[in-house]
Amino acid sequence: MGIALMLTAMAILPVIDVFAKKLGQAGMPILIVVWARALFGGLMTLPFALQAEGAGAFRPAQPLRQLARAALLFGATFLFFQSLKYLPIADALAIFFVNPLVVVILSALLLRERVGPRRWAAVAVGFLGTLIIIRPGIVAVNPGTVYALGAGVALGSYFVMTRAMAGVANAMVLNFQTSAIGAALMSLALPFLWVTPDAVQWGMLAALGVIATLGHVLITKAYEHAEASLLAPLAFTEIIMATVLGYAFFGDLPDRWTVLGVAILVASAVYISVRERQAKA
Repeated sequence: MGIALMLTAMAILPVIDVFAKKLGQAGMPILIVVWARALFGGLMTLPFALQAEGAGAFRPAQPLRQLARAALLFGATFLFFQSLKYLPIADALAIFFVNPLVVVILSALLLRERVGPRRWAAVAVGFLGTLIIIRPGIVAVNPGTVYALGAGVALGSYFVMTRAMAGVANAMVLNFQTSAIGAALMSLALPFLWVTPDAVQWGMLAALGVIATLGHVLITKAYEHAEASLLAPLAFTEIIMATVLGYAFFGDLPDRWTVLGVAILVASAVYISVRERQAKA
């Protein structure tokens, strides 16, 4: 059951990227797209948050940490959607998957988690895979590469902060609070760049938020049915669907160097996941 839930989540999440890329190509400011992701995500999780904590769902236990957590998550979303203006979906996602390596580094530096030499070696190999994808000095630096890397670093930081806040509140309540804070913050900037979406664009914005929230709920449920070491490597199947959708909607296919870099990055992340599981055993 856990594997099926995880694979389903990875199959639907790249649809978000298709909507974001199409909206960006139509001239929709990326901040509005990210705001809609937060707004509709918050509305979807609100009933579950109220069921869990009632009115207490509107009072974060650690407001400053929740503010930082929301800034990291939606900062990562903004940077990733921005990268889609310049890169094929699969290429952007491949670079974005540097985030598991960032988690290992920051967990060691900030949370004082013990990281052995084998995992440090896996991190180094993973960054080698990222460099193969980017190929700095061989091909011109694409702005989308910088955005995708920034998104991966921001999301990795978000995951580390989430680990640090484990047990503070119900997971669904934390997700609602993060979405609500993100939507409120971005609403402050909307008057300066607002473009009124048409009916189709409103549908895409709403669907984007719904699919993103559904995907993360499926992931949460998957981890209730299977071990993290089994599920974590399955996250990389998202690249397969991203490649399929990128080709279907935009005619994009990754080149052989990107495929090689992704293979190295995936192998590194899988090894890190296995080692983390062994360390906890």
